[in-house]
Amino acid sequence: MEIEFNNAVPDNDQVNELLTEFSLGEIKIQSYGQDGLALRLKDIDNETRQAILDKINDIYAIKESNFQSIGPTIGLELRQKSITAIIVVIAAIILYITWAFRKATLGPLNSWFYGLGAIAALIHDIVIITGLYAVLGKFLNVEVDSMFVTALLTVLGFSVHDTIVVYDRIREGLKKTYGDNFEKVVNQSINDTVIRSLNTSLTTLFVLLALFLFGGYSIRYFVLALIGGVIIGTYSSIFVASPLLVSWQKLRKK
Repeated sequence: MEIEFNNAVPDNDQVNELLTEFSLGEIKIQSYGQDGLALRLKDIDNETRQAILDKINDIYAIKESNFQSIGPTIGLELRQKSITAIIVVIAAIILYITWAFRKATLGPLNSWFYGLGAIAALIHDIVIITGLYAVLGKFLNVEVDSMFVTALLTVLGFSVHDTIVVYDRIREGLKKTYGDNFEKVVNQSINDTVIRSLNTSLTTLFVLLALFLFGGYSIRYFVLALIGGVIIGTYSSIFVASPLLVSWQKLRKK
């Protein structure tokens, strides 16, 4: 819903407070032009729409310039495209890691095991972030939208980047030892990269924390998803992706 004000434009908190009686859940408000506000809210009928306009018009002189309703068909299309995007990203990551670590066959595992380890860590990250949003949706009416999908894809990129750093050190260690003690190589590789991983994550978190506190309401939950993703992605690179390689190597021995 886009509305234009004849006089001064109120701030977002005033508009939110004005519309609390309609139980609209989370309302995303953005300014446009010099005297307009765009309101994104849940699906409403024409009667509620008119009541909202009347309520605002009682205090501020306004006119409605645009109103669009996005139905379940478009919502389903967004969901399907989101799932497709995530699947394409995961498939591309597997192919890249399998190719990039083709020389890691000096050790006891083929290169595609590294790709599977990275994907297992990514699935771990996605499930936890999605669960976080499910909890926020239950108690704070946070919506899953295109910003959430963008956050997921960003987390995937950050997490796999951290995993590849550890895997690259494992590959270098295998070249020196020829895989005589795979578990020791993996452990040493994690020890060599853990400080670098923590420093990278902390500097990223400082920026995200500043955005969360001062960046405005419209991107708050997007940034929150990124904060959770950075923390979980750092954890999974060290404690999920790498130990999985050791577990698979032991299973192959048996």
